[in-house]
Amino acid sequence: MITNQSTLNAMFIGFKADYQSAFAGAPRDYEKIVTVIPSATRENAYPWLGQTFKISEWLGDRVIQNLDASDYTLKNKKYEGTVAIKRDDIEDDSLGIYKPVVQGIGRAAGDHPNELVFSLLKNGFTSPCYDGQYFFDPDHPVGLSGREKSVSNFMGGTGTAWYLMCTSRPLKPLIWQVRRDYEFTNMDAPTDEAVFMREEYRYGVSARCNAGYGFWQMCVASRQPLTPENYAGARAAMLSYVSDVGTPLGLLPDLLVVPPNLEGAARKILINDRSDSGASNEWAGSAETLMTPWLTEA
Repeated sequence: MITNQSTLNAMFIGFKADYQSAFAGAPRDYEKIVTVIPSATRENAYPWLGQTFKISEWLGDRVIQNLDASDYTLKNKKYEGTVAIKRDDIEDDSLGIYKPVVQGIGRAAGDHPNELVFSLLKNGFTSPCYDGQYFFDPDHPVGLSGREKSVSNFMGGTGTAWYLMCTSRPLKPLIWQVRRDYEFTNMDAPTDEAVFMREEYRYGVSARCNAGYGFWQMCVASRQPLTPENYAGARAAMLSYVSDVGTPLGLLPDLLVVPPNLEGAARKILINDRSDSGASNEWAGSAETLMTPWLTEA
C-alpha cells in the first residue's frame, strides 16, 4: 500500500468505524444508576446536594429555598488511550492485524464509565459525599441546625457488598459528569513529529469527565448476607428516610445491584415466585436486579 494522505485518510475512516462499532456495543450498566450532568468548565459545584425541594401552601410571599446546603465540587479529569502503527506495516498491507486493537480501544472507551461509576460504589465505605460523611455511613446528619440526628444507609456486615437503590428520581444515586465525551482522533500528517522521526502513526481516544456521589438517601449498602430478611431491612431503611424538616422523602427502592457471586441470591429474592421452602415469595417483583461484573471484588 502506498502511504500517501489519501490512503491514510481512508485508513482512518475504517479505523473510526471499527472504533465506533465497538464503543456502541459496550454495555451501559452505569446509565441505570447515574444522572448525566453536562459540564462547561473545569469543575462543577453541586450546592443543591443535601436539599430536598418542598412544595408548600402559598401564604403571603413565596418562601425562597436557597441552594447553599453543600460545597460538593466535582473536578473533571482527562483520560486517554493511544496506539502506534509503523509505516512499514501500512506499506506491507498488514492493517488487518490492527483491527482488533482499534476495536479494543472502542470497547475500553465504552467500558470506562462503568469502571469509574461502579468503583464509586465499591469505595463508598471510605469516600466522603456532600455532607462530609462516607457515602455509605451510619452517621449521616439529618435535621435542622442544632437538631440533627444520625441516619444510616449502611446496614453493616463484613461480607460481599450489595446495593439497593431508588433510580426513579431526576437525581439518581451517582453523578456522571461529562466535559468532553470520548473522541477518537489521529496523528498521521507527514509533518507530525512521530511520523517524521519514527515513521509512526498514532491513533487514540480521549475524554474529560468524572463520576461522583449524589444523594446518599438514594442508595443503601449492605455487607450482610443477601437474604430476604436483610433485603427487607434495607428496603425498610430507605422507605423511612425523611427530609431535614421531618417530612417523608417518599423514596421507593426499585433496583438491587449485585456483583456476579450474588446474582443467584438476588434472583431468588426478586424473581422466583416461591422460596426454597416452597412458600410464596413476598418480595418477587419488588425491584429489578442489575448484576454487573464491575462490582467484582479482588
